[in-house]
Amino acid sequence: MIAPTAIVLAGRRNPPYLKAMVQPISARLHDIAGPAQGRVASAILWGATGIGGLALLAAAMLWFHYGTAVFFEMITAGISACF
Repeated sequence: MIAPTAIVLAGRRNPPYLKAMVQPISARLHDIAGPAQGRVASAILWGATGIGGLALLAAAMLWFHYGTAVFFEMITAGISACF
């Protein structure tokens, strides 16, 4: 039940707003967690996969360009610079 003060705040000329406010919470959660949630998760997964692939590609390029000894020295220097 909507209190009379809420009706005054919402305005009497906006019944769709009041109908949306009266629906149960479970109906709203079902509408929100629809197919869009799957698309967002898929986009995050593809983005993380792309970034991981680029990092592996960059590591392989460094490995082939500088050789193993210099490659490992650069990685250790980078890690020690972070900490």
